[in-house]
Amino acid sequence: MAYWLFKSEPDAWSWEQQKAAGRDGTEWTGVRNYLARNNMRAMAIGDLGFFYHSNEGKEIVGIVEVAKLAHPDSTAGDDARWECVDIRAVEDMPRPVTLAAVKANPKLAKMALVTSMRLSVQPVTDDEWAEVRRMGGLAS
Repeated sequence: MAYWLFKSEPDAWSWEQQKAAGRDGTEWTGVRNYLARNNMRAMAIGDLGFFYHSNEGKEIVGIVEVAKLAHPDSTAGDDARWECVDIRAVEDMPRPVTLAAVKANPKLAKMALVTSMRLSVQPVTDDEWAEVRRMGGLAS
């Protein structure tokens, strides 16, 4: 299993909206960065990810699961370069983990959220996954 981080501006798509999408989840559309797209292509059904509110809040607020493999992004029109996965909400972070807290934690100094802040879909290592979960009040 691999771990990921999905970034969304909460005024465009929030954690509450993701949870409301239910068990089927929803497409993670609108990604127009090749590295982020390639990250989605590398995902497997059942992979888990952090749901991160960017811009407003700047915090990890929940856990999602990949529910459907990479497929054409329905918002890309005829442009076949862009793909997306479907994700569904799994659980809330009991304590949201802020960007400031991530940056302050030496164990997370190499996390993509710190080193590649603008990347909208990022890989997360096993150790980073466990540490962020611990910070958020979840067992690893």
